[in-house]
Amino acid sequence: MIIKLFLLKKISLKSIIMFFKFSTLIFLSSLILIFQSCENESVIKTRNVDSLSIVNTPDQNGWNVMVYFIDSTYTKAILYADHTRVYQQRMETLLNDNIKVEFLSKATGKRISLLTADSAKVDDRTKNMLAKGRVVVISDSTHTRLETTLLQCDNATQKLYSTEFVKIIAPNETLQGYGFESDQNLTNYKIFKVSGVQK
Repeated sequence: MIIKLFLLKKISLKSIIMFFKFSTLIFLSSLILIFQSCENESVIKTRNVDSLSIVNTPDQNGWNVMVYFIDSTYTKAILYADHTRVYQQRMETLLNDNIKVEFLSKATGKRISLLTADSAKVDDRTKNMLAKGRVVVISDSTHTRLETTLLQCDNATQKLYSTEFVKIIAPNETLQGYGFESDQNLTNYKIFKVSGVQK
């Protein structure tokens, strides 16, 4: 009888040890599953961020680019940029580094003025351009110089506009103020809010 009790005690002690081992195994497995599911959520979040960055990734990159703006019978302007990024879904082209635009005469095809800027954005639907940064336009014929930080070039009307501070240095006067409109040759310009005149 004593032997039988001893065997029962031995078996029950083995069972208890097995039970604890099995419980520990289940507990550790549960922890691993919880950590893996948390890790999967972070992967999903990362994938969402990556898909957003794909939307902001340009469809085309270009270096040392030259773009012709052509009407049905003549070239209106030639744009030069060191770097361009084309976004087809947004229908815009971003330009930076050494932006130059040569505006050309419809009658002669020769350059009438030169625009330089730090960066620019072209609306690919309208071909309107917004120049930013240090923007300068110099007329070849009148030697008039325009300086501003933001300039809209309207492709349809071939006019230049700004709502920012502008400075115009002409051979016979220097004007400055806010708001501006002109032709591309800087022969017919006006400042909406003049703040200074020098003759």
